[in-house]
Amino acid sequence: MQPLDILILSNGPGELTTWVRPVVRAIRQCMGDDRQQMRISLVLSPCPNASGREVAIAQTYPEIDRVQGAEHFFSFLLWGKTAEGWDWRDRGVVVFLGGDQLFPVVIGKRLGYSTVVYGEWETRWHAWIDRFGVMKPELIDRVAPKYAHKLTVVGDLMAEAAAFQSEQLKISELLQIEEGQDLIGLLVGSKPSKLAQGVPLCLAIAHHLHAICPQTKFVIPVAPALDLLTLAKFADPIQNPIASAFGNPAAELVQTQGSAYLKTSEGLQVSLWTESPAYSLLSQCRLCFTTVGANTAELGSLGVPMVVMLPTQQLDAMRAWDGLPGLLANLPGVGTLFAKLINACFLWYLRTHRLLAWPNIWAGEAIVPELWGHLQPQQVAEVGIDWLHHPEKLEQISHKLRQIRGEAGAAQKLAQLVKQAANEQPDSP
Repeated sequence: MQPLDILILSNGPGELTTWVRPVVRAIRQCMGDDRQQMRISLVLSPCPNASGREVAIAQTYPEIDRVQGAEHFFSFLLWGKTAEGWDWRDRGVVVFLGGDQLFPVVIGKRLGYSTVVYGEWETRWHAWIDRFGVMKPELIDRVAPKYAHKLTVVGDLMAEAAAFQSEQLKISELLQIEEGQDLIGLLVGSKPSKLAQGVPLCLAIAHHLHAICPQTKFVIPVAPALDLLTLAKFADPIQNPIASAFGNPAAELVQTQGSAYLKTSEGLQVSLWTESPAYSLLSQCRLCFTTVGANTAELGSLGVPMVVMLPTQQLDAMRAWDGLPGLLANLPGVGTLFAKLINACFLWYLRTHRLLAWPNIWAGEAIVPELWGHLQPQQVAEVGIDWLHHPEKLEQISHKLRQIRGEAGAAQKLAQLVKQAANEQPDSP
């Protein structure tokens, strides 16, 4: 049989860790480790959540032979040329693990390769894709009957993340968590517009919660592109005047050999976790307080109960938004008017009781609480205090979060689809 190329298409840091990593490992286990017979390439496409470290992370995966960064993607998509002039074998399979599902259609046709797409919540381009591995049977019911044979239920790739936790050092040892302590995650955001409110709000919440539940220990998973000194500025009321809206909680950065934490004026220590992605850490949290965004999807996939917060104290936060709203809010003279208008529209949107957290959107109901408005730290902390005093509520939420996801074992099943696609592709004469 002629040598084979497996081309993985992916994008963001979450997909890279929770989708690409287990799948390439499963492909090697299923189809062999002979690089002369099978070569695995990874091409990344642009992602708004990218940290800039995706190529370096992917290069640590021994199953992958070559990696191209997102900055070169559209040249490859449009012209078929990689930055390093890669050669391509006659036989191959394009495997979609993140991005736009149109990409494998275009690239597969150009290379003459079979295509396999992992569909988490939706599938597209059924006439042009050869195989789909989907998370749940419901996705099969949504497609036209003539394409249903192309879809196979493989399960939840996110569930594979747990398989890698045993490879990492125990979180309890690194954070010095004592027996009986509850680890509480504080997901404060990654951009200045969120950090300005998220950091002081979460510090104040930790203060109130710890006063009632002293067995708690707190940790902030630091976003990959965020350095600790920048994070610490938002914990200083002098440098972050918005902290006054949350009682002016203050904390200073303390760095020791091998660890770092924020120490509040009351002496409470909030550990800073810089390993990314932080799935092994988050999976050990009893509960988390998080801003709205991709964090809610990650926590939901791990079955971690969360309180989702959207504070609206900072009117000018809209000026830090990307895209048209940010441009309008920063126009000279009329920017403030646009900022107020955007805020009014946004608050109207919230009042219509739309769901904002990803687990709630998936389920079509409020599994986890969404708190918005002029949030007060004590008010938010009381939710966590109630949960810790009634652990059955935490278990119920965790159970519901796991129910809306699929089963584990998806990587191995998806690898079997890739093998089938490769075996059914005829050798070139």
